[in-house]
Amino acid sequence: MLNQCQFIGNLGADPETRTFQNGGKVCNLRLAVSETWKDKNTGEKKERTEWISVAIFQEGLVRVAEQYLRKGSKVFVSGKMATRKWQDQAGNDKYSTEIVLQGFDGKLVMLGSKPSDGQSQGNTGGGYEPGPAGGFDDEIPF
Repeated sequence: MLNQCQFIGNLGADPETRTFQNGGKVCNLRLAVSETWKDKNTGEKKERTEWISVAIFQEGLVRVAEQYLRKGSKVFVSGKMATRKWQDQAGNDKYSTEIVLQGFDGKLVMLGSKPSDGQSQGNTGGGYEPGPAGGFDDEIPF
């Protein structure tokens, strides 16, 4: 079986990071993925946007997202689709489907221009790809 999703889109908001009690972090992204086409009957240009929720658990990718990504940043993400169940304040079951970047198969590539004069804002990284372990030269403990 294969559970792999890939999207290219723009962030609809700045990344949101939460820290867990154990010190781990998750960074959530809202990714706008648009598709355009020409209506065959009218010749009019049409567009539809889907909003994709992305949850990043890889420590290195969380740091990259926090430091370099902002609303409007164009990114490529590759991860696994996951649905989680939770309860609202009234006790009703709710479900959320998101793309999860975790482990060695999660991938985040920043698309766009590099910042000028050392600024870290907007579409940054020029295609920087952190690699499977989060983009740092940390030794793997095995």
